[in-house]
Amino acid sequence: MSKILLIEDEAAIRRVLKRIIADENNTYEVEEAEDGMIGLELIKEHDYDLILCDIKMPKMDGVEVLQKIKESKPEIPVIMISGHGDLDTAVQTMRMGAYDYISKPPDLNRLLNTVRNALDQKQLIVENRQLKKKVSKKYEMIGESQPIKHIKNMIDKVAPTDARVLITGPNGTGKELVAHRLHDLSERSKAPMVEVNCAAIPSELIESELFGHVKGSFTGANKDRAGKFEAANAGTIFLDEIGDMSLSAQAKVLRALQESKISRVGSDKDIKVDVRVLAATNKDLRKEIAEGRFREDLYHRLAVILIQVPSLNDRRDDIPTLITHFAAIIAKEQGMALKTFSKEAISKLQEYNWTGNIRELRNVVERLLILGEKEISATDVEMFASK
Repeated sequence: MSKILLIEDEAAIRRVLKRIIADENNTYEVEEAEDGMIGLELIKEHDYDLILCDIKMPKMDGVEVLQKIKESKPEIPVIMISGHGDLDTAVQTMRMGAYDYISKPPDLNRLLNTVRNALDQKQLIVENRQLKKKVSKKYEMIGESQPIKHIKNMIDKVAPTDARVLITGPNGTGKELVAHRLHDLSERSKAPMVEVNCAAIPSELIESELFGHVKGSFTGANKDRAGKFEAANAGTIFLDEIGDMSLSAQAKVLRALQESKISRVGSDKDIKVDVRVLAATNKDLRKEIAEGRFREDLYHRLAVILIQVPSLNDRRDDIPTLITHFAAIIAKEQGMALKTFSKEAISKLQEYNWTGNIRELRNVVERLLILGEKEISATDVEMFASK
């Protein structure tokens, strides 16, 4: 059922529009408001899929109503109804975010097509939001220990800005989760987040991977190719393991940060990019700088905000929650019955030396679910956890 609100001060026009829309589809539920103030009260109290709003009304005109709708519920498409002399104002409302406008007297086909298209757009917005929730769930940060609370608090403050963030911590601690959360909570979340594992790309190819290349710039460059910075335009690029990046590539990244420009390998043409840069490393970059393997000027450009992700040994209070979380995920993935962990088993796992951090814990939980008894005991942990 699609709920539609019609805000129109002329009763005769309300009746006609309501009948036309309701007769088009029996899943359309049309409600009425005789002025903008009543309409806004209804919008506060109910969730609508579409609003049709007249421009010229007493008490509050349609432009002001549209502005208030966009402030409170911007996801609802609004179709403006314009009289003969309201064309300029109708165009202005489109700039303010109105979905479309229809003129009085309304053309029947245009009206119904506009209503259908607006409702389809609303459905896409809902589906995208649901998809995003699923994606966000994948990168959820599990735990309520003090170090994790501190990181979540930092992310909430930093994410809405465009500040560059350097994420540090040992392997397997979940640095990529921090990066994804920063992107998902940012204004750039509708644009892509492009990940680059700098350690996995050979040094001779890293510049081409990041900045693209032109045909013939090196052996195997058979055609022009855009790089990751261009792919991330208007979004976020995540440079994982940036401590492994070559010095020549570091110089180009520095220029991209300073000037918001890149150039493809083999080209002298500048390309403007609008990209937020997040970086992560398990290395001590101060030490890398001292030994000449990392540029100090790049470090200061990247480390506007520093987030240190703790090792699992430094957040043992989160281990019971992480065990429950991983057990549920793994049981679903493997199609097996969910097993429980005894208090003694959990205590033993909390005492374990987690050199592989979160990644190692997940592997151990999976091993125990496959090999352990219906309730995982301390004996199961002794037998299988350290294998």
